[in-house]
Amino acid sequence: MRNAPTILHLDMDAFFAQAEQASKPSLRGKAVVVGGLGPRGVVATASYEARVFGVHSAMPMAQARRLAPNAAYLVPRFAFYRSISEQVMALLRALSPLVEPLSLDEAFVDLEAGEAAWDRDSARLAGVRLRADIRAVTGLTGSVGLASCKMLAKIASEEAKPDGLVLIEPGTERQLLGPMPVRTLPGVGPATGDHLRRAGITTVDEIAEAGEDELVRLLGKAHGHALHAMALARDDRPVVAERETKSVSVEDTYDVDIHDRVRVGLEVQRLADRCVRRLREAGLSGRTIVLKVRRYDFSTLTRSETLRGPTDDPAVIREAAARLLDSVDTTGGVRLLGVGVSGLADFTQEDLFAQAAEARADESAAGPVEEPAAEESAPAHAAVHAEHQWRPGHDVRHAELGHGWVQGSGLGRVTVRFETPESEPGRVRTFRTDDPRLAPADPLPLVRRRPGEDEEAEAAGGTRELSVAPDSGTE
Repeated sequence: MRNAPTILHLDMDAFFAQAEQASKPSLRGKAVVVGGLGPRGVVATASYEARVFGVHSAMPMAQARRLAPNAAYLVPRFAFYRSISEQVMALLRALSPLVEPLSLDEAFVDLEAGEAAWDRDSARLAGVRLRADIRAVTGLTGSVGLASCKMLAKIASEEAKPDGLVLIEPGTERQLLGPMPVRTLPGVGPATGDHLRRAGITTVDEIAEAGEDELVRLLGKAHGHALHAMALARDDRPVVAERETKSVSVEDTYDVDIHDRVRVGLEVQRLADRCVRRLREAGLSGRTIVLKVRRYDFSTLTRSETLRGPTDDPAVIREAAARLLDSVDTTGGVRLLGVGVSGLADFTQEDLFAQAAEARADESAAGPVEEPAAEESAPAHAAVHAEHQWRPGHDVRHAELGHGWVQGSGLGRVTVRFETPESEPGRVRTFRTDDPRLAPADPLPLVRRRPGEDEEAEAAGGTRELSVAPDSGTE
């Protein structure tokens, strides 16, 4: 434990939903829910306006629609969110070489390692400036927690939400944690919380009072030791710089089980191409191709094939994924498919570019392989294309009306709102889904505010210190 609050935890506020509101003027200040929109979909993120109605992440989308029927329901745009995340992470790395990303919108920073802070005042100033810089560069808001350890910094950022900064004074940690519910501590989920509640333990103070031996008896050795230490505000975990990526993968869950074997094959090819794009964006290649199939009965099968060397060649990866699919029985239907690449390297092995041709030659030598006729596979391909082209929230461009986004589609029609991050709320038009003037588009960048445009003052206004004075209780 440190003597100064120089561990910073940043958590962007309702990140996906906030990014959508920033890019779509008509949604600003309104309830926005991002996630899977099918009958099996779940909420990924809900804006604070949607949370007023009780919508929250991991909730079934059908339940969210019942609670907030008038909200905007959008499919995630992960490439767009990733581009914003890269800007935010670059700001964190400017503060310190020790940045530990937890997700696209969340990270720990060791301010001492970058000499950005060494005491309470310098840490607070670093947090204020970071929030201002994030607002200036992306137009979005994030909440910051500052404390002497990672656990408390994360708790502080939760207290700061939304759009705030909370600093926990060293020396006051036990008094602050004591009355908090057990679910406040990392690793205490619903099951552990219920187990503790049945033992009469509902607050952090009661965890500390129970003692280490009792917690080990209740929860097991590893969990019991860790939970007792956290209840005493002991957390010596260091901030660990971003670990090397071990794999790159993509997957899709389908609203309706896929029964057609041709359609399954086309989906695997599409996923393989998406996986290759991610590999190339990261400047990576890999040796092991992995196929994941979740069947109608929720059983999940994984198949893999290791090549002679690393590749990012789409033909090689597509054909490897297709060979893996040949070994999987999809009778009864498929609800999820995924393609991944592991055994990563930052180079490709040139002779692997001939591997696709070699594989085809091997198959030819083994005998003919029956393939569907072109006219049989075309309708399935067209159906896949139509299903994935017009997704609510995704970007489109009209040859005459310019940039817009899909509000909804169905019955051969697609409704588009034409607006950009810099425009006023735009007008809505409806087109046939096969209108040649309309095409999918890349997201537009968010409007960046000018540095010094009152961001620091706004951030400072959202700053609080949490501490316990010796005789006066919690401030």
